[in-house]
Amino acid sequence: MTLSIAGRCLALLALAALPGIAASYPAASGDAVQGATGFELVGQQTQGGWLRGTAPAGAGEVRLGGVSVPLDAERRFFIAFDRDAGPDGLLEATLTDGRTVTTKLAIAPRAWQIERIAVPLRPSATPPAEFLRRRSAEVARIAAARAIDSHSEGWRQRLVWPVRGRISGRFGSQRIYQGVPGSYHSGIDISTGQSGTPFVAPADGVVILAAESPFTLEGNLLMIDHGMGLNSAFLHCSQLLVKAGDVVRQGQVIGRIGMTGRASGPHLHWSIKWRDARLDPPLLAGAMP
Repeated sequence: MTLSIAGRCLALLALAALPGIAASYPAASGDAVQGATGFELVGQQTQGGWLRGTAPAGAGEVRLGGVSVPLDAERRFFIAFDRDAGPDGLLEATLTDGRTVTTKLAIAPRAWQIERIAVPLRPSATPPAEFLRRRSAEVARIAAARAIDSHSEGWRQRLVWPVRGRISGRFGSQRIYQGVPGSYHSGIDISTGQSGTPFVAPADGVVILAAESPFTLEGNLLMIDHGMGLNSAFLHCSQLLVKAGDVVRQGQVIGRIGMTGRASGPHLHWSIKWRDARLDPPLLAGAMP
């Protein structure tokens, strides 16, 4: 979640153009990845994309870029790629007999909407001490929530859209002010034209954060862990209908759209992260129904 752009969510649009794939996004069920010796992989192998996989028989550990990736009892795993990832990654499995199986992942680039502004980026005024105090505590709560491993298996599901509406801001769009890049849009914005519209859980999971009072930027913030390091965040809600620790199921109503926090109109900002990588929600949920 890129916090500094939360106030201009409605103003940003992005063109999601994948090489050789229609801009309306591919099916979220994913494409089989060829040439992954010993690995079975399916997904969207591109910036902001993801892969679900099964490690080779006898694998005791899997690593992406040298960092260990957890396996379930059937050697299945989930990995993903940040908006700025690439151009390649190395997937490794260490077998119980000591051998190592590797495969190189080519991460396809994306064409993001870049808006070039002929004025300098305005420096922020020094925030008041009270804001800094509150913000520091909020950021710490978000980090602590993302560190929770609920052991949910929602990561295995094809995600569904939390609500149907107009996409008013796309993942990855960015403004550049006289050569100085601003923060890119870290999620997708969905507008239904009014506050109070209910939204649902995109996959099974456990609530890891449900703000008791509005955060300074995110407003009423809700976060759900889907397991294996994958989590969803929902910003600007008018009402949260679940609490921290609740187990939720895909399609369950969990909150209502609003414009709390720094937002210029009622909408749902939905962002997805895997570890530190920010993901493009339509690459997991498919095109808006």
